[in-house]
Amino acid sequence: MTDTVKEPIKRLLHNHPFFAGMEEPMLEKLAACATTRTYKAGHRVLKEGACADHFTVLLSGCVAVEVATPEHGMKPLQTLHVGDILGWSWLVAPYRWTFSATAREDTDALVFDAPCLRRALEADHELAYHLMPRFVAVMSERLHSARLQMLDLYGPPAGSGERGLS
Repeated sequence: MTDTVKEPIKRLLHNHPFFAGMEEPMLEKLAACATTRTYKAGHRVLKEGACADHFTVLLSGCVAVEVATPEHGMKPLQTLHVGDILGWSWLVAPYRWTFSATAREDTDALVFDAPCLRRALEADHELAYHLMPRFVAVMSERLHSARLQMLDLYGPPAGSGERGLS
């Protein structure tokens, strides 16, 4: 893909808070791994257990991050909106999605190819140094949301008088 085709993607990266402070050569490497995509409402963007081969930046619309539960089926953990990052499992072997995700409405996204990104991170440790803490924050937020949802599902009934540890 030519630089002129990737220029709009570089502009999106340059203006996005997740990529703030990254130098132009880093943004160029990221843009080389990215494409745009539209997900129709109801489309399963990620399927828990499937190959984690990308990560997504939401440009419009919204996506529900979900987990399968034995008694309740798919249970939403968090709803992501414009600007949010979807997907971190592409970073951790064996590269399988930890959660599922479904577009709740038509959603435009910037999609990054995981194998391309892993090669870029392996070749450029400075890029990895700048990108990894950003994903750790995403992972922390997602796991916090999962914890709160699990407490809601499996915690004591409201009014039972039991209190959790702080």
